[in-house]
Amino acid sequence: MGRRAKEAGAARVYSVVIVIAVLCYINALQGDFVHDDIPALTTNPDVLGTSPLQNLFNNDFWGTPMGDINSHKSYRPLTTLTFRASHWIAGLTPLWFHVGNVALHTLCCILFARATLAVAGLQTPFAAVSGLLFAAHPIHTEAVTGIVGRADVLACLFFLLSFLAYHDEAWWGREKRIFYSSLLAALSILAKETGVTVLLVNLLYDLYRSWPPVKRSIQDMRWNEESIQFARRAAKVFMVTSLLLVFRLAMLQGSLPRFSSQDNPSAFHPCPHVRLLTFCYLAAFNFWLLLCPATLSHDWQMGSIPLVTSLADYRNVATCLFFAGVLWLAYRIIADFESQKHAPLVLGALLLSLPFLPATNLLVTVGFVIAERVLYIPSLGLAMMVAYGAQMLYEKSSARSKTSVILSAGFCILLTSFGSRTLVRNLDWSSREALVRAGIQALPHNAKMHYNLGNFLRDTGKPELARTHYTEALRLWPSYASAHNNLGTLMPGAVDAEAHFLAAIRHSPGHVNAHYNLGQVYRKMNRSEEAVIMLERCLRLNAAYTPAYLLLAKLHSGPIVGRLLRHVNRLQPANADYLAQYAEWLQNNYRFEEAQRYYEKALRIQSDHKASFLGMAKTYRARGQKAQLHQLLLRWHMICCVQRRSRIVYTGDLYLRSWELYKPGQVTSLPEHAKPSHRLNHHHPHLACTNVEMAPLLVSGGETEEQTLDGLCALRDRAEKDMKPG
Repeated sequence: MGRRAKEAGAARVYSVVIVIAVLCYINALQGDFVHDDIPALTTNPDVLGTSPLQNLFNNDFWGTPMGDINSHKSYRPLTTLTFRASHWIAGLTPLWFHVGNVALHTLCCILFARATLAVAGLQTPFAAVSGLLFAAHPIHTEAVTGIVGRADVLACLFFLLSFLAYHDEAWWGREKRIFYSSLLAALSILAKETGVTVLLVNLLYDLYRSWPPVKRSIQDMRWNEESIQFARRAAKVFMVTSLLLVFRLAMLQGSLPRFSSQDNPSAFHPCPHVRLLTFCYLAAFNFWLLLCPATLSHDWQMGSIPLVTSLADYRNVATCLFFAGVLWLAYRIIADFESQKHAPLVLGALLLSLPFLPATNLLVTVGFVIAERVLYIPSLGLAMMVAYGAQMLYEKSSARSKTSVILSAGFCILLTSFGSRTLVRNLDWSSREALVRAGIQALPHNAKMHYNLGNFLRDTGKPELARTHYTEALRLWPSYASAHNNLGTLMPGAVDAEAHFLAAIRHSPGHVNAHYNLGQVYRKMNRSEEAVIMLERCLRLNAAYTPAYLLLAKLHSGPIVGRLLRHVNRLQPANADYLAQYAEWLQNNYRFEEAQRYYEKALRIQSDHKASFLGMAKTYRARGQKAQLHQLLLRWHMICCVQRRSRIVYTGDLYLRSWELYKPGQVTSLPEHAKPSHRLNHHHPHLACTNVEMAPLLVSGGETEEQTLDGLCALRDRAEKDMKPG
C-alpha cells in the first residue's frame, strides 16, 4: 500500500506540474519569429531543407560551416535537426515551433519532479513545489518563448535524462547506467555545449553518496568493494568526458569563435582587476535574476551593466554578500558529506553552480554579458533548494499546522507572481516590435536596444525615427560600427553617408556591409576607382559576398564582367536571377547557345521566372527559331492563366506577325494594318523589332492600361540592389 500510495502521489505531482507548465506558456503559442529566430530559422538552409542533411552536422547553429572564419562555432546539430523536422511537418509556421518548445519544457518539468522525488528524496508536496517553481519561473521565457531557446530546453531534457539514468535505479538498473547516462549526455552536448556539465554533476553527486566507503578506503589505505565500484564508475565518466571534450574541440576546426568588446566588454578590458571584479559581480547579478526576475531583457550587451572599475563601487557589497553565502553553502555541503542528511541541498547546489560555469568567463570567453537562457538549467538547483528549505522549516516547526498554512500562502503568492510575470513576458516575445519596445523600456541606456528599434523603424518605413534611435545608440556607444553603417544607409546626402560608412570601417575593419555600402556611395559619386577598391576589400573579407561581385560587374566592362557573373553563378548555382543575369550578358555578346542553356537552367529552378522567359524569347528570335518561340509564348500564357485566374487575351500571334512583317532596323512603330485589334488597349505602346523589347504578350481583356498584366519586357533591366544594413 505504501508503494502504491507513493506512486499515486507522484502521478498527482506530475499532473499538476504539466497543467501549470502549459498554462504559463499558453499565450506564447501565437508568437511570431523574433530576434535570433530570423537568422537561425527563416534564412537557415539547414532548417529550410534546402541543403543536404549531412551539412547539418558540418555547420554551426546558424548554418555557417564550422571551418569558416566567420562561424559562431556553436555546434548544435541535434537542435537544428528538430527545427528541420518542425519545418518538414508544418513549414515556417511559428505556432508549431512554439508548440515544440512548450512540449519540451513540460517534459523537463516532469523529469525534474521525478528527480526531486526519486533521487533527491523530497517529500511529495515539496517535490511538487520545486517542479511548479521551475515550470513557472519567468527567467525561462527567453528559452521557451524564444524559439531558438530550444537549444537550452533540449539540452536540459537530455541533461535530466542522463542524470536519472545514472542515479535513478528504477530506470535501467545499475549495470548499464554509465552507458545510458553517457549516451544521453552526448545528446545533451549535441543540443547545446553546456550539456557536458551533466557528467560532472553525475560524478560529484555519486561521490557524495559513496563518500562513507570511499573515506573508509582512504583511511584504511585499502580498497573495499564499494570504493572499487566507485573508482570504476569515475574512470568511465572521466574517459567519456575526455572523449566528448576532444570531439567538441575538434569541431572548432582550428579556430575559436570571434567576439568583440561590444558583445562582452568586461572580457576585453585590459585591467585584470576590472575583469575580476566585474565577473564576480555578474555572477551575483545572475543569482539575483533567479531570485527576483523583475527586470528581464533579451539582450544585455553594450553598457547594460557598467564595468566595476574600483573597490569603491557600491556593487561590490552585493558581490561580497553573494560570495559569503556561497562559502557558507560550501561549508554546509562539505559537512554533510559526513552526515549524509541533506541530499537535496547538495544536489541543488551542484545543479545551480556547475551548469553555470561555462557562462562565468572563467573557463572560456563567451559572447554575452547576461543571457537569461543559460540560466534555464541552473534554475533547477535554485528551485530544489527553495523547496528543500521550505521542507526543513516545516519539519522543524513545533506548530506544523500554522507553518503549513504560512508556507502554502507564501508559495501561492510566489507561484502567482511568477506565473503572471511569465504570461506578461510572453507578450513581449510575441512580435518583433513588442520585443524591441520592451527592451527599450527595461534597459533605456542600452545602445543595442536603440539600434534594434532603429532597425525595426527603418524596416517599417519610418526613416526619421530610425535615424533618431541610431543617433542615440551612437551617443551611448560611439564605436558602434553597425549603427554607423545603418545610419549611413538612411543619409540623404552622399557625403554624410560616406562619413558614417568610413566610421563603421574605422571602428570595425572587418565590417563587410560597410565596405560594400561605401562602394555603392562611391559609384553614385562617380568615383569608380575608389568604389572598385572598396568592393575588392569587401571580397577579401568575405569571398562569397555576391552583391559585391554584381556591383563590380556594373563598374567593369568587357570579358571581366562575364568572369564576375560566372563566378557569382558558381557561388549561387540555384539562384535563377543570377543565372538569367549571366545569360543576358552572354546574349548581348552574341553567345546565344550558351545563353539559352543558362536560361533553361534558370527556368528549371523557377518555372515562372519572367526575366528568363524574356531572355529565352529574345534568344529564339535572334536564332530564327519561330516554332520554339511560339511554344514558349504558349507556355507563358498557361502559367499566367493559372496564376492570375482571369480572362486573358493571348497576343503572341501578334508578336510573331509583327516579326515577319518588319525586320530589325526598319521602323520604330507598327503601321495601321498591323495594329492590335480593338480588344486591346490602343494607347499601350508596342515596340517593333527595331528594339530588343517585345510587345506585352498577355493583356487582361477589357481592362485599362494600368490594370493589364505586366509584360516580360518590364523585367529586362534589374533594379540596383539596396544598401545592406547590419
